[in-house]
Amino acid sequence: MFKSFSHIYIEEGIYDHFRTKEIISKFPNATLVPIRHYKDNFNRNSQNFRIQKQSPKLILAEKKDHFLYPGSDFSPNFSFPHFYYNTLALNCIYDCEYCYLQGMFPSANLVLFVNWEDFFEETKRFLKTHESLYLALSYDTDLLALESFFPATQSWIQFANSEPNLTLEIRTKSTNFQSISHLTPNPNIILAWTISPQIVISSIEHGTPSLQARLKTIQKTIEAGWKVRVCIDPILRIPDWRLHYQSLAETLGKELNPVGITELSVGGFRMNIDFLKQIIDIRKDSSILFHAFEKKDKIVSYSKEETEEILEVMISSLKKHFDPNQIKVSYS
Repeated sequence: MFKSFSHIYIEEGIYDHFRTKEIISKFPNATLVPIRHYKDNFNRNSQNFRIQKQSPKLILAEKKDHFLYPGSDFSPNFSFPHFYYNTLALNCIYDCEYCYLQGMFPSANLVLFVNWEDFFEETKRFLKTHESLYLALSYDTDLLALESFFPATQSWIQFANSEPNLTLEIRTKSTNFQSISHLTPNPNIILAWTISPQIVISSIEHGTPSLQARLKTIQKTIEAGWKVRVCIDPILRIPDWRLHYQSLAETLGKELNPVGITELSVGGFRMNIDFLKQIIDIRKDSSILFHAFEKKDKIVSYSKEETEEILEVMISSLKKHFDPNQIKVSYS
């Protein structure tokens, strides 16, 4: 869905890196700009996220430290004792109005770290001293959506094949399963799709594939033998939300083979309060961000009563089509 990047900023230290060359070969018309460090561009003052989002630039960089981060309380750990994430990329090619990245990062430009081997080595070191690791790859990006020019998902799946104590979650809204469909399914890898009613996709998840396109991709993934998680998260209190999400549950029951779904994860809207303040400053056109949220411990969310209501509606609707044991609450 993205337009070709007009400019690619490249850290001088990785200008001749083989992966850098592979990436820039995908964009022959881009202007290449050498830079000292990605933060000089990405973190500079007086950037306008919304304007940049209309034509984001690409930044290629080397990650020097922090190859693993403890998972946030905003995300479910699915009962794994060691839940971490990494940042192979910063920012996303999609433009969802509720995305926390637009409040977290000063820039809408896309940063790609090319030194995957250092991430692999840090992961191996962790596994030497811990019995297991649940690692989320698509935390600050949609990694599978980038696969055509940044094939990190494929490489991580191949890496995980040699690490039996590593569980990967790769979350996406893309329909790019074909880029990894030639790989053998690994039971320790979970391919997770975020799903919303089509009205949410059309009006709020800008640039993302349609509901039908995502469901077709999920079904292909199930048929290929992969473990699949369906994430209805966040559930948004849009006008007639009850009707739209009940209809979504019915559509999922018709379109997907329940046996092939590992979990259906449901959760309400929540965000760091500072991120939300930043987003409201730059995105005054989004009605979902101006709800009378409840504030608690630097977190904004729907009220306890509102959250209980949306979860009850969603879970009861899903139970008509799926085993109750498949349904998990990611945030309540």
